[in-house]
Amino acid sequence: MTQPRVLGMVLAGGQGTRLSPLTLKRSKPAVPFGSKYRIIDFALNNFINSGIFSQYVLIQYKAQSLTEHIQRGWRFGTFLSDYFITLVPAQMYRYEELGPVWYRGTADAVYQNLHLIDNFNADYVAIFSGDHIYKMNIAHMLDMHRDTRADVTIAAYPMPLAEAQRFGVMQVDDRWRVTDFQEKVPNPPTIPGKPDQVLTSMGNYIFSRRALEELLERSIAGNDEGFDFGKDVIPRALRDGYSVQAYDFHKNPIPGQLVPNTYWRDVGTLDAYYDANMDLISVSPEFDMYNEQWPLRTSSEFSAPTKFVHEQGDRRGQAFNSLVAGGTIISGATVRDSVVGRRVHAHSYALVEGSVVFDNVQVGRHSHIHRAIIDKDVIIPPGTTIGLDHEEDRARGFTVTDSGVVVVPKSYTF
Repeated sequence: MTQPRVLGMVLAGGQGTRLSPLTLKRSKPAVPFGSKYRIIDFALNNFINSGIFSQYVLIQYKAQSLTEHIQRGWRFGTFLSDYFITLVPAQMYRYEELGPVWYRGTADAVYQNLHLIDNFNADYVAIFSGDHIYKMNIAHMLDMHRDTRADVTIAAYPMPLAEAQRFGVMQVDDRWRVTDFQEKVPNPPTIPGKPDQVLTSMGNYIFSRRALEELLERSIAGNDEGFDFGKDVIPRALRDGYSVQAYDFHKNPIPGQLVPNTYWRDVGTLDAYYDANMDLISVSPEFDMYNEQWPLRTSSEFSAPTKFVHEQGDRRGQAFNSLVAGGTIISGATVRDSVVGRRVHAHSYALVEGSVVFDNVQVGRHSHIHRAIIDKDVIIPPGTTIGLDHEEDRARGFTVTDSGVVVVPKSYTF
């Protein structure tokens, strides 16, 4: 039996304005995460670990950092034509009558690249967001899509009512067929029998090719509106009688994982991003990065081993409950409850606690960093405090989030 041809498309063109200043010089999917990764790595790993090796990554805003990351670390060999991860900027196809246009929404990004789907001769197209933190066995979702003979399948995630206003929400029947879909409504309908829970869309879809092409042509061609999957395409699919199926993410099996696969985080705000990083340092994190049956790849940047030096009185190089990437030197400093990137140098008597530190940061002697996010290439002078006096932090121009996390922008000069 011929295997179906499945094409992955990763939506990675978002500006990520709510993550500023981390997104001042990079797109949201390119933001570092978890000591050595970028946010987009988790979507790419989900495809590869699911046996989907043909991927287009649709990029747009501030894409240089993301482009370099994928070109360095996500290349297959040249002998297998169906094994590729290819970057696709906005090429402004299909709008000769309108003149050049950028991607105007998630659905428009795919519409402008329908020729890629035709060239690949795809049977199914998996369209996934590139800016969430999670593991997902997409092959299992595809099996359900085929078994139910759906035109569209939406990955669904039960979420507390108080948090659901930022997402598309759906209602389903007893067979998990979608009966209603609304995008970002203030009072979303709850799950029957669970008045505090809402079934939200994860922004991940599998389309049968014919349905995708028909829906995009109807939603976008010749119109000035209708450019998003959640706001426009999915409601149209329901109105036009297409079979729309919900996929229960909580039933998604991950090889080698013994606990239910329930971890999914939208890291679209600074506080959510910080909290997701802090999730990783618990003794038994819900999001396990050490499952050898579900490897998490990223670009390989050659670096020396992490080094901890000095053990003299209170001058000790040490780290507790932390992730520390390669090339970092903890020289007589203490790192506690933190996520530290590559080639960081924490000097003697410095204390870094409850913080996320990106690559190439220098932490001066006797400095104290508390509940902060330090972007790349920052040199923190000796004796500096960050996160202990928010008025002082704001006076320096740092962002302070609602929960009190201080964000130091890339290459900041003290």
